[in-house]
Amino acid sequence: MSRRNDKNLLVGLDIGTSKIAALVGELKDDDQIEIIGFGTHPSRGLKKGVVVDIESTVQSIQRAVEEAELMAGCEIHSVHAGIAGSHVRSLNSHGITAIKEVEVSQADVDRVIDAARAVAIPADQKILHILPQEFIIDEQEGIREPIGMCGVRLEARVHMVTGAVSAAQNIIKCIRRCGLEVDDLVLAQLSSSYSVLGEDEKELGVCVVDIGGGTTDLAVFTDGAIRHTAVIPIAGDQVTNDIAVALRTPTQHAEQIKVRHACALTQLAANGDTIEVPSIGDRPPRRLSRQTLAEVVEPRYEELLTLLHNELRRSGFEDLVAGGVVLTGGSAKMQGLIELAEEVFHMPVRLGVPNYVIGMEEVVNNPIHSTGVGLLMYARQHRFARRPELAENLGLKAALARMRSWFQGNF
Repeated sequence: MSRRNDKNLLVGLDIGTSKIAALVGELKDDDQIEIIGFGTHPSRGLKKGVVVDIESTVQSIQRAVEEAELMAGCEIHSVHAGIAGSHVRSLNSHGITAIKEVEVSQADVDRVIDAARAVAIPADQKILHILPQEFIIDEQEGIREPIGMCGVRLEARVHMVTGAVSAAQNIIKCIRRCGLEVDDLVLAQLSSSYSVLGEDEKELGVCVVDIGGGTTDLAVFTDGAIRHTAVIPIAGDQVTNDIAVALRTPTQHAEQIKVRHACALTQLAANGDTIEVPSIGDRPPRRLSRQTLAEVVEPRYEELLTLLHNELRRSGFEDLVAGGVVLTGGSAKMQGLIELAEEVFHMPVRLGVPNYVIGMEEVVNNPIHSTGVGLLMYARQHRFARRPELAENLGLKAALARMRSWFQGNF
């Protein structure tokens, strides 16, 4: 097996409710990412994006990582991991500081961001991201890169994302139990936005919606910066459950029926088409029309899209997203969903597939891997900056854990 240069490898670990995916990307000389390996495994042990069974989650992560290592011909040591769940909160904050010298330095930027983060957050929440929206120097607004500019007073507007301390710790614990380190925890919809949105869309204003298995994650961009994030605890698993209950079929068969035959808009399902529905127990399978299935699926997707539309309206940015809505994630691939979303949102809607990377087509052209590909792109952009709050946990604890496991294995 040929060994690759580890310095040029980026690894994204998408820990979802329905599947865990590990993607290995190689950084080329032209700064482009080539997908050289990926592994997926059904997710056991997560509910609505949150770990509820550590042992099962560890096993699923291990299987996905081993598959990715085998395909890429490399050893994985550390990952950028996604985090989601209804425990995620967000707020916009504002900080002000005096510029020490005449020119803005990196130290001034760090100080003003520290000032912006000085807001009261609950004790059970930790800051996941502080995302600068714009800087203001002496009342001059709209500055993206303040370093080197002259002035007296520096202000920053930032978007802060927080998550439950326990949820973040459990994800880190599961990854470490697999013998891996965590370079960063990245919000799922933020990483998806890296892979499915263009710069022009972010400038014009766009709402990206990642519909997964357990949660639906929303992020709003205007003027090139993230303005609002939210999590809706309804997603593909509820649709599967509705099919299982309405058609009286086991959950695993309901999932297969959803993926192969479901349609989110009743009028698009041809009345003559029929599907075979396995029954519970030893009863014989039945045949039902595809339209009957659509009548089960459509109300749930309509409810989800209405909740998303209400969230967008409540954020105050509904009139500013001229670029419309981009749907991505595994549960966004359903036939008729784009048309249904356009009816609900009254604006253009498109399906977002991962862009800006090369390599395996089954990854690159599939919205189910938007978060995983986005994690690689996030890793490329931040690969020299390990977050201090993660770094302080990593060194000593990891060394002690390795020593402990060595002793347990040898004595």
